[in-house]
Amino acid sequence: MTSSDQRCSLQDSLRQHGYEFPKKTVSQLARFCELLWEANRQVNLTRHLDFPTFVARDLVDVMQLSRLLDQGQEVLDIGSGGGVPGLVLAIVRPDLQISVCESVGKKAKLLNEFVDKLQLPVSVFHDRAENVLDDMSFDCCVARAVGPMWKLLTWLDGRWLAARRMLALKGPRWVEEVSEAKSRGLTRGLVIQPVARYPLHSTDPQAEQVESFIIQAIPATSSS
Repeated sequence: MTSSDQRCSLQDSLRQHGYEFPKKTVSQLARFCELLWEANRQVNLTRHLDFPTFVARDLVDVMQLSRLLDQGQEVLDIGSGGGVPGLVLAIVRPDLQISVCESVGKKAKLLNEFVDKLQLPVSVFHDRAENVLDDMSFDCCVARAVGPMWKLLTWLDGRWLAARRMLALKGPRWVEEVSEAKSRGLTRGLVIQPVARYPLHSTDPQAEQVESFIIQAIPATSSS
């Protein structure tokens, strides 16, 4: 498929979900997918290997997340993996200051290659989130498919002055995840609640309809 054909295929998927982007953004999204899918042959990064699935699953999540971020905010993507949501967020929201962290060396190296080839102003940290937050501060941390809520809250425990706010993309079991985190004593002093709820789109018309959520965790003093 030529790059022109790719853009047309991606545009069709974008239209189906009501998204309109400048040509440069569409080209960057297509190029990101090309890089991701090529790298996926060597390193397991994604199961979403065509434009309809990328848009329905990855981009829909990113666009929901985007609505919750103010102009110019500094954002850390925890455990970025193949670059979703961090790199995609940097493409569709160039006003944001995006950093991504990834503790797995092979994935961090690929993220650096993606950033260079896409010419994105994104900082890539080959490190654990705890270490990054010990040295730097952000307006918001985001996480998708990294681990259960208790694990995310463990990483941020004692680091809320640096993290300030967490937005975690979750499925319908988020309530059980928060309950487990509470049983481990990790929710004290925090306000945790869903701030977005939307259908989890599937390219399979026979698939059962389920919902996705974005769960926000912030210090209780920040919510007053």
